[in-house]
Amino acid sequence: MSQVITKGVLQTETVATEPIVATKKPLAVRIWKERWLYLFMLPGLLYFIIYKYVPMWGMLMAFKNYQPHLGLWASEWVGFRHFQRFFTEPEFGMLLKNTVIIAVLDLLIFFPVTIILALMLNEIRKSVYKRTIQTFVYVPHFLSWVVVVGIFYIIFGTEGGIINAILEKLGIGTIDFLTDPEWFRPMIVLQMVWKDAGWGTVIFLAALAGVDSNLYEAASMDGASRWRQLWHVTLPSIRSVIVILLILRLGNFLDLGFEQIFLMVNALNREVGEVFDTYVYRVGMQQGQFSYSAAVGLFKSAVAFVLVLGANWLAKKFGEEGVY
Repeated sequence: MSQVITKGVLQTETVATEPIVATKKPLAVRIWKERWLYLFMLPGLLYFIIYKYVPMWGMLMAFKNYQPHLGLWASEWVGFRHFQRFFTEPEFGMLLKNTVIIAVLDLLIFFPVTIILALMLNEIRKSVYKRTIQTFVYVPHFLSWVVVVGIFYIIFGTEGGIINAILEKLGIGTIDFLTDPEWFRPMIVLQMVWKDAGWGTVIFLAALAGVDSNLYEAASMDGASRWRQLWHVTLPSIRSVIVILLILRLGNFLDLGFEQIFLMVNALNREVGEVFDTYVYRVGMQQGQFSYSAAVGLFKSAVAFVLVLGANWLAKKFGEEGVY
């Protein structure tokens, strides 16, 4: 349909047009055309295939009574026997409780701290100050957990610890931060925040850099204060990034990291500090129950998979993009 002017009158006439048929090129031709992009993807694909997908066959160990001298294939199939044993163990309730509490504290404290820290860094206008503070908060991420826990032992130890020396001078007395079960979880969260909160701001700062500056100018012209701009412009602009990172973090909900917990757990705080990761090491490596520890690890992976699927479904239900 088109419009023409005939004798000063606008008229509409229908013009038959041929339908445009899009010709789809063969897959091989399209791959060859974008061959350089696929070449860049190749190292990443090889990494996931070799280190993520190939080792998956090892999950069969959870359904067998693995004997090293027989090998995985020749070992006896036992079905879900290891899972039944794990769920009926007296330690299962303690492990689940300890792991979930620390994981929830991680989500409720560590994750918001990274967002708040990124917002605070974004508000610094002097680039020199901003880069200096960024460097200062990034450095702890590059320290190993052995070094981090060693520093905390020096600071919070009862013999020669800086904090306890101050408490003694104040007349409060010493506190066993490193052996008292009540202080185990606060110390774990404090170490997480001190070590990785700065590094966790990297993606949020990248997202904040992409916020359209015209939105801030328009909000400023409307009389919005810095707090109003933060609430109505900044946070909505990075909401999708927050949701995606939260979903990805749920994928590691029960995976608290073996090294930190293992270094902090001792005989006095084991009741609140033993989690699935340290339990797998204790029964798998120290007691040689490889199939049983594989079943525990597979249970963790299954829970994480369900959490990611559920969180992604909820995100899409509320209009967010999700991770896939």
